[in-house]
Amino acid sequence: MKPVAVADAPPSPPEPTRRWRPHPLDLVAVVLAVAGAACALGGLLPRAETADTLHRILPLLLFLGTVIVLAELTAVAGVFDVLASRLAGAARGSWAALFLLCGGLAALTTIVLNLDTTAVLLTPVLLPLARSLRVPAGPLAVTTVWLANTASLLLPVSNLTNMLAADRVGLPPLAYAARMALPQAAAVAVTMTLLWYAWWRRERPAGGRFDPPERHVPADPVLYRTALAGCLLFVAGILAGVEIGVASTVALALVLVGFLVRSPATLRPALVPVRLLLLVTGLFLVVQTLGRYGLDDLVARLLGTDGGAAGALRAGGTGALLANAVNNLPAYLAGESVLPAGDETRLLALLIGTNIGPLAAPWASLATLLWFERCRAAGVTVPMRRFVLTSALLAVTGTFAAVGALLVS
Repeated sequence: MKPVAVADAPPSPPEPTRRWRPHPLDLVAVVLAVAGAACALGGLLPRAETADTLHRILPLLLFLGTVIVLAELTAVAGVFDVLASRLAGAARGSWAALFLLCGGLAALTTIVLNLDTTAVLLTPVLLPLARSLRVPAGPLAVTTVWLANTASLLLPVSNLTNMLAADRVGLPPLAYAARMALPQAAAVAVTMTLLWYAWWRRERPAGGRFDPPERHVPADPVLYRTALAGCLLFVAGILAGVEIGVASTVALALVLVGFLVRSPATLRPALVPVRLLLLVTGLFLVVQTLGRYGLDDLVARLLGTDGGAAGALRAGGTGALLANAVNNLPAYLAGESVLPAGDETRLLALLIGTNIGPLAAPWASLATLLWFERCRAAGVTVPMRRFVLTSALLAVTGTFAAVGALLVS
């Protein structure tokens, strides 16, 4: 039989090249950085104040840059995946136990590594975990963003605003933690209660049971152990009173050595959080400038001059209100600029409001914005009306519970 001639297949059309489009947060960061530079160079912010502001934030920028890269590499090494699968296994199929364990992991990550780490790296761990367990993703998703905000009180490293407040009132890390331990416990207790009744209990599987997943094994055990050691070294440094920028840099150096040896291709410039560093620098300069032209007067009227419990509750409420109107970082900076450094209680109450309060509006904290971005990337839709209503309830009850605990402590 004669072979049948087959015509050559037409060449495949070339794949369309994807155009790079900046993310909205990239634009916000660049606009703020340019505006801040214009304020400084144009004379709206005097040179001495510009120098003082930059001198104050340089250690914060060092910490932010190093801890975000540390957290990214820790995620690549599989530390978060291992923790999530261990938690699911430890729950032994119990929905209530999984709730407590996921809440504990989110709180621990926030306290030790900071709230942006929880929003950016723990969210994409828990969302696939929900799929693998065949359970609704909403409860796990909301757990990360709520505790990213409300569990960020205990240590200076937990939130950028904490570092500012601890420096302002002159509290070293352990003294700061002792002062904020009771408020942190109150905030987490309120958060876990609302999480259970508003999200987890409503969406629990039949019988409150699920099928546990298989145990996750990291692809490179050496990298896994190195990254875990880096995180533990970082925590030990903080508890020992080492300057936070130094502690995060040393821990990152250890992890970088491991990746240079085991996976050098992972190390790329994109790991550096340029957007976050520009955004923070611009925010500081812009808010400092606005304070000279009326913002300080407005915030001073909102805070009032009351002392005692009334003054602390007013400071916490003002912090929460301003955070949801603009963003928690400029809200804290604006409030701090009009409160005397010796007014420790009202300063810490303001801090509580700007940490716990920014939940009612999606733009109220960078962690919440990043969380929304990760949920969209994973194809998870959280019911917006329900999220906003329950988050507003948490912002109010959590803020006042924590401020009340601060007054008791």
